[in-house]
Amino acid sequence: MLQDIVTYISTLDPSLIYLVLFFFAFIENIFPPSPSDIVLVIGATLIANSPIGFVPILLLTGIGSASGFIVMYFIGEFLGDKLLRKGKLKFIKKESLEKADLWFNKYGYKLILINRFIPGTRAVISFFCGVHRLKPLPTFIYAAISSFIWNALLIWFGILLGKNISLIDHYLNTYSNIILAITAIVVFYFLIRFWKRKKSKN
Repeated sequence: MLQDIVTYISTLDPSLIYLVLFFFAFIENIFPPSPSDIVLVIGATLIANSPIGFVPILLLTGIGSASGFIVMYFIGEFLGDKLLRKGKLKFIKKESLEKADLWFNKYGYKLILINRFIPGTRAVISFFCGVHRLKPLPTFIYAAISSFIWNALLIWFGILLGKNISLIDHYLNTYSNIILAITAIVVFYFLIRFWKRKKSKN
């Protein structure tokens, strides 16, 4: 199944694949539930089986991620005082704001460098960079460095996946068959118990 998905994606126009990867890299900071990392890994599996290269994907997704980060930065800069400081976002407590203030005062741009490696913080940190009015150019540069390092790891993992796709697909199919067999046994067991109880009542 996994090999079929990768084979299908590889038949698409390369420009479309690049566009999809850029879109998901860009949107991850603005819409955190976006499965951007998974999309990048699957896209990177094509490197092992097609002319699509490591460097173009890394550049495209790195710039896309940093661009999305800076968009959230400007949103934070524009809305921070209007929403946060005036308490209009009730679900954000004053203590949380004070804690964020402390972090940014203490670590500043270092938070941007490590934000990619802390789950669930990408959109939050990019937003608070704007709230704290860090300089836009260094913010973009640090966000790009963080994105390039993280995305390089994901792409490398995707290449390994692509080179071993048939083996991984075999194990996934075997796992699915085992789970299916166990499920069938459990269902059969409860059906037998239900039938025996019904028979004893009659």
